[in-house]
Amino acid sequence: MSDSTEYTPPKIWTWNKPNGGEFASINRPIAGPTHDKELPVGKHPFQLYSLATPNGQKVTIMFEELLAAGHSQAEYDAWLIRIGQGDQFGSGFVEVNPNSKIPALMDLSGKEPIRIFESGAILMHLAEKFGAFLPTAQPARAEALSWLFWQMGSAPFLGGGFGHFFAYAPVKIEYAIDRYAMETKRQLDVLDRHLADHEYMAGSEYTIADIAIWPWYGGMVKGWNYGAAEFLSVQEYKNVLRWADRIYARPAVKRGRMVNRTSGNPAGQLHERHDASDFDTNTQDKVAAE
Repeated sequence: MSDSTEYTPPKIWTWNKPNGGEFASINRPIAGPTHDKELPVGKHPFQLYSLATPNGQKVTIMFEELLAAGHSQAEYDAWLIRIGQGDQFGSGFVEVNPNSKIPALMDLSGKEPIRIFESGAILMHLAEKFGAFLPTAQPARAEALSWLFWQMGSAPFLGGGFGHFFAYAPVKIEYAIDRYAMETKRQLDVLDRHLADHEYMAGSEYTIADIAIWPWYGGMVKGWNYGAAEFLSVQEYKNVLRWADRIYARPAVKRGRMVNRTSGNPAGQLHERHDASDFDTNTQDKVAAE
């Protein structure tokens, strides 16, 4: 296969060969579990099953922010789901999220267990449960929710689009990389123009909109995502960089970014989190210097 190869789609698509790329071993056109495996359950009211991708970071950052703000009932267990090994297709995980994507959350704090999947839904659930990081008055509430859903709709172009074809696809396809690089830069420009006049996404208040957007777009301008900072000239987006640095200065964000991480500096990895004491002070200092 090459960039210049002409492909004529068949009349009916069939799954008859591996597609190559980093995730070829887990890609399939059907849903449901591939094996029986129950999920572990810890001692806390919230059981999170995740990995420190940008979507996973949103929820661990939210939990750490809630705890830092004094919401002790937000204690959680964070269990590692290794998506490269297909953990998300275990029967227990599929019961929590039939879409087999991380993160997935069980809220055991009430009379009946509640499952929540999709990172935006989890952020809203926690924000409303604890009355934190989501304005109650308009128009700030509408602004925060608009930017939250902007992220949910936009980031697939950054991740599944640009990130996939730039970093993970088995061949480099100029058309695909150009198409998604253009869209990623347009999105960064959307953020940069907005943040020129706003401290945070919804105004002067830090909200779940910032928590949702930061791991994707903050991570991009900080040079953490896909090794593409130079390619995308991220230094052009000065307001996004200022915002990203301001959020990364928050200790809860540093902690949340560590949880369920299995890549990068080993000092910045906390594969599972079951207690605040799991964060070692020396480790946090090393991460702060990252």
